Amino acid sequence: MSIKKYKKVAVGGTFDKFHFGHRKLLAEAFRVGENVVIGVTSNAFAEKKGNIDSCNQRMNNLNQFLSTKHDNFDISSLNDHYGSTVYENDFDAIVVSEETEPTAIEINKIRKDKGMNQLDIIVISFVYADDGIPISSTRIRNGEIDTKGNLLS
Repeated sequence: MSIKKYKKVAVGGTFDKFHFGHRKLLAEAFRVGENVVIGVTSNAFAEKKGNIDSCNQRMNNLNQFLSTKHDNFDISSLNDHYGSTVYENDFDAIVVSEETEPTAIEINKIRKDKGMNQLDIIVISFVYADDGIPISSTRIRNGEIDTKGNLLS
């Protein structure tokens, strides 16, 4: 079964403590999308998450990781949950995790209310750490696991 190739795909997140879950999310976006627009939560928007790297640092980390493999992406900061997906009609799809699928549904509702085309929502499953619990930046910051999901404590 071949996967449909989309012209423009959105993906977003905090991308702090860049881990295997982030890699899976981005890999899927690049697998299905000709052009990938990556939104990274701004400092102000992400501050409630606690002690995270600056938006510029997180964007630089992404750019360094992706630029060796891809040239069909754009990285920008997000000041809300929706970014440009609720303003630009040329998006075809959005790639999300199980955790952020509700946001993609909200985006489609806003787009519908504005008379915009609906996005195909592509949901990836969690990547699990060695203990069977999903890998997350919070768990990495707390010193429970490393970016690959190996237990540290």
